[in-house]
Amino acid sequence: MNSGAKSDATTVATLPLTIKSANGTHAFQVESAKTEVEQARGLMFRTDLKPDGGMLFWPYPATGGGPAAANFWMKNTPSPLDIVYIRADGTIARIAENTVPFSEAPIPSGEPVGAVLELMGGRAAELGIAEGDLVTWDKEK
Repeated sequence: MNSGAKSDATTVATLPLTIKSANGTHAFQVESAKTEVEQARGLMFRTDLKPDGGMLFWPYPATGGGPAAANFWMKNTPSPLDIVYIRADGTIARIAENTVPFSEAPIPSGEPVGAVLELMGGRAAELGIAEGDLVTWDKEK
């Protein structure tokens, strides 16, 4: 519990996630979206994204059944995001960079994925994260 300044914001549990790219390993503390409700809401309405934060949609889809093609959108999302589609083996299948805030256009994964990671828009390029890089996190949390 934080004994510092008062805040109206609810404390959100995060989990460590790393992406191993050609130029090194990048560490993040991400929120977990495991349920259908959490995954449907995602980062909608949020303006408090941190450079080394984000949201992990895992397992994807929340209903189970193994990897599936994903279509995300930016409805009610005021900040641009990098949407990172992750194969079941943990490698990045596709990165949709700097997605357009509030857009209802579908953003497809292009292939079946087992997880999706949303990061602050522009972070993937800034850190040199690319398709094929390996994403890891504690799947027990």
